[in-house]
Amino acid sequence: MPRAHRHYIPGCVWHITHRCHKQEFLLSFEKDRKRWRHWLFEAKKRYGLCVLNFIVTSNHIHLLVVDTEEGVIAKSLQLVAGRTAQEFNQRKKRKGAFWEDRYHATAVETDEHLAKCIVYIDLNMVRAGVVTHPSEYKLSGFNEIQNPLKRYAVIDIKALLDLFSIDNQERFRREHRHWVEAELQADVKKRKSLWSESIAIGSEGFIEKIQQQLGLRAKGRLVVSEKEGTALKEASAPYNTLFEGKKSTLRPDNSYFVDLNASNSS
Repeated sequence: MPRAHRHYIPGCVWHITHRCHKQEFLLSFEKDRKRWRHWLFEAKKRYGLCVLNFIVTSNHIHLLVVDTEEGVIAKSLQLVAGRTAQEFNQRKKRKGAFWEDRYHATAVETDEHLAKCIVYIDLNMVRAGVVTHPSEYKLSGFNEIQNPLKRYAVIDIKALLDLFSIDNQERFRREHRHWVEAELQADVKKRKSLWSESIAIGSEGFIEKIQQQLGLRAKGRLVVSEKEGTALKEASAPYNTLFEGKKSTLRPDNSYFVDLNASNSS
C-alpha cells in the first residue's frame, strides 16, 4: 500500500495517546516513566516540540502538543518512544515490541475544547483510582503547570498563555485549578472515549472543516455530539490514527496531516 500524503498544519493542536504493547504494564516502574519524560524533554530541546500537557502511566501515555513545524511531532514521538523502549529492553534483556504499532492523534479545536482536553489528561490517574487529586501524581503536566520548573521544563507555558489569551502565569494557574476542581465535582470516573478515539473534536464548524479536507477518507466516519463537544469518530480500530496507512508507525515519513488551512473559512 502506498504511503499517504502529508499536509502540514501550522499551529494545530493534537491529543496523542500511545499504549504499551498488548496493554502490558511496561511502565510500572517510576524510573521508566522518568526516562520517558526525559526523552520528551530531549524532543523539546532537539526538535522544538511544543508540549501543552502530558501524563505517563503504567501502560500508556497522553500527550498534548502543537504542530509548529512539519515533521516535528513524528520525529519527536520516534525519539521518545524508541529510546524509552530501547532502554527498557536492554535493562530487562527483553526482546519484542514495547509499544502498540500505532499511536492515535485527535485534533483539538483551540477554544473551550482545549481546556476540556487539558483537564481530561490531568484527571487520568483520578479516573483510574490511583490518586484522588492530580497534584498527587508526580509525572504529569498538572504539577508542572502549577509549579513550573526552573530547569528541564517540558510544558511550554508561553504557548498555553497565548492559546488562551491570558497575560500572566498566575492567572492561568488559577484558571487551570478552577477547571480541574470543577470537573472533580462531576463524574470523573467515567472514561470519555471521544478524547482518545476520535479523529477530531471541537465545534460543528471545526468538524466540518476536517470532513472537507478528508474528502473521501471521511466516508463511513460518524459525527457524534456529546457534552464534551462534536467529534468525528474513527470508522474502525480506535488506535488507528488520523495518520492513515496500513502501518502507521512512528516513522515521520509514514503519516499525513489534514491541511485545515486549505479550506475556506466557515
